[in-house]
Amino acid sequence: MAMFRFTLAPGQPIFEQVVFAATKAFVSGKLQPGDPFPSVRGLAAELKINPNTAAKVVQHLIGEGWLEATPGKGTVVARAPRLRAGERRHILEHELERLAVEAKRVGLRFENVTDALASHWRRLAVAGNRVA
Repeated sequence: MAMFRFTLAPGQPIFEQVVFAATKAFVSGKLQPGDPFPSVRGLAAELKINPNTAAKVVQHLIGEGWLEATPGKGTVVARAPRLRAGERRHILEHELERLAVEAKRVGLRFENVTDALASHWRRLAVAGNRVA
């Protein structure tokens, strides 16, 4: 049962890759509030990752508000966490700065970046009909 796509990319921590893949599944609507999320053991087996890494991923997603763990019910997808305006602005500025630096580093033009961003935004919207 593939909850979300995950292809190991060398040079980046597995933990970060799995958290990103899960977050993408949440925001795209592939995983909806109330959907069951695999146990630590199930996640480790499904993604062929170390159980300690799987445990760290699940705990992180619970801490971020993406998952809820209920005794007797298991772990389920929560409603999307709400950030305060200041937190959203800080995250946006941080991520955009990283994107701009990387785009400049590899020689992309501004139009390349905005076109790619628009394309990814549309794909997430189509995948889950949740992002406009």
